[in-house]
Amino acid sequence: MIDFHHVTKIYSGGHIALDCVNFRLEQSEFVLLTGANGAGKTTVMKLLYLDEHPDEGEIQIAFGEDPAYHSREGATAKRVQGLRRNLGIVFQDFKLLPDRNVFENIALALRVANASEAKVRNRVHEMLELTGLSDKAQRLPQKLSGGEQQRVAIARAMANEPYLLLADEPTGNLDPDTSRDILRIFQNIHAAGTAVLMATHDEPLIRDLPYRRIRLDHGKVIEAR
Repeated sequence: MIDFHHVTKIYSGGHIALDCVNFRLEQSEFVLLTGANGAGKTTVMKLLYLDEHPDEGEIQIAFGEDPAYHSREGATAKRVQGLRRNLGIVFQDFKLLPDRNVFENIALALRVANASEAKVRNRVHEMLELTGLSDKAQRLPQKLSGGEQQRVAIARAMANEPYLLLADEPTGNLDPDTSRDILRIFQNIHAAGTAVLMATHDEPLIRDLPYRRIRLDHGKVIEAR
């Protein structure tokens, strides 16, 4: 599904965010991307949803049998749109629309994809049930706890049934109990067949998880198992 081959990313000022990174993520796999703050985890995520592009090396992304992106071919607007339709993205800071309720925040992802209103209603209710928010559909984000806001963000990310869910420090702003609840949702999503790449520096949270890990340090892969 994902293949990073000798990928290097250098920001202005000469800061090397990623230094010759190699890794693969297979179909329906759950992989943990670990390392301290500043290790390069967010840069990996940005390269995957095409907010950034590699300076050296190659990135290949395929969903099912179909190639979705190869960095050598560039990222046209059409290619970016097509790739992102098959990705779900969850950020640390939720990125919810404050003037829209829970239902409308989740529905937005479907409406952008031109889903029918019948599909919007059905799919939003499915996602509310998945994330335990069925009784919060009419609440505005500021009326929710941090954990509830992250559940809305997950529901929105999964609304279009993506092949791959990217989660960038999704528990970074949450307490330990809420973090475990969020992790269980990701595990349920994975068990249903969606690939998950979760970036985190929260070692106590992931210590006993059975998933493969890729550990970054100062932009280099120092462990992959």
